[in-house]
Amino acid sequence: MPNSESPDSPPPFEDAFRGDDVEQRIYGTILQTREPTAASTIATRADCDPKTARKYLGWFTDLGIVTRHDGHPATYERNDAYFEWRRINQLAAEHSVEDLQQRVQELMAQINDYEAMYEASTPAAVDAVAISETTNRTIDDVYSDLADWATAREERTRYERARQQLASGETEQASG
Repeated sequence: MPNSESPDSPPPFEDAFRGDDVEQRIYGTILQTREPTAASTIATRADCDPKTARKYLGWFTDLGIVTRHDGHPATYERNDAYFEWRRINQLAAEHSVEDLQQRVQELMAQINDYEAMYEASTPAAVDAVAISETTNRTIDDVYSDLADWATAREERTRYERARQQLASGETEQASG
């Protein structure tokens, strides 16, 4: 039976980091970690020596990518605030103030539509079961809307923060 896997295709999900160096495997593992995890567990998942994992986890801690929790053993978890900061900086670097403002306005329109549709100010204020029982919408449709609404609210915040960051940077440069 011929190997159907193309050399350019991604590795199978079970072996997502095959071919990556140890640093990339540890980084990828920490990105997938949702709770504080011991270095030995991260090392097992990243297929490396625990001492090597601790070395890179220390470096990632210094960079702010992970948070180290003291204890026996010490545990590590992804620092979501770092990735939020990184995403906002990326948006500010890739878009103009005008582009960011336009996206904020688009997201606001989408959010306003959901608020009007569900007569609520936030997705959390909506009783999805009650809505699906009193309308011809399925519970899955309502939950999909609520997820889209929550995402739009999060994205609006990111785009607005990026717009403010870029606008203040441009102002400082113009006055300097």
